[in-house]
Amino acid sequence: MGKDSKPKESGGKGKGKQAASGSDENASKGKGKGGKGGDGLGTCTYVKARHILCEKQGKINEAYKKLQDGWLSNGDKVPPAEFAKVAQEYSECPSGKKGGDLGWFPRGKMAGPFQDVAFSTPVGATSAPFKSTHGYHIILSEGRKN
Repeated sequence: MGKDSKPKESGGKGKGKQAASGSDENASKGKGKGGKGGDGLGTCTYVKARHILCEKQGKINEAYKKLQDGWLSNGDKVPPAEFAKVAQEYSECPSGKKGGDLGWFPRGKMAGPFQDVAFSTPVGATSAPFKSTHGYHIILSEGRKN
């Protein structure tokens, strides 16, 4: 898809360099999944997030209930240190050992629903559990930058 978006950008008003540099930048960060980036998803926008990954829906619901009982049901935000403890206890991802910390990542690096939720969750907020091709996730958004 990335190749399809190049001619559209190059054929526009820009005369090569601006459109081409945008495409080259997107292509270098996309790692194959960035093909969906023709709609602007491959820009220099980054998110810093933590997550909990579980293979079974029951286990992710257990983790979410723990977050709800401690903070979410009161309307509070989950402190990153507390989210990290729950991630260490429940997450089946290698990042769980680091409290679910994924660090900063650009659009186009993560697969479909994970990226959608990560980039739409407000900073400081925790997502509801959702399913991806890797299992069930909960995301805590910690920051955004360009």
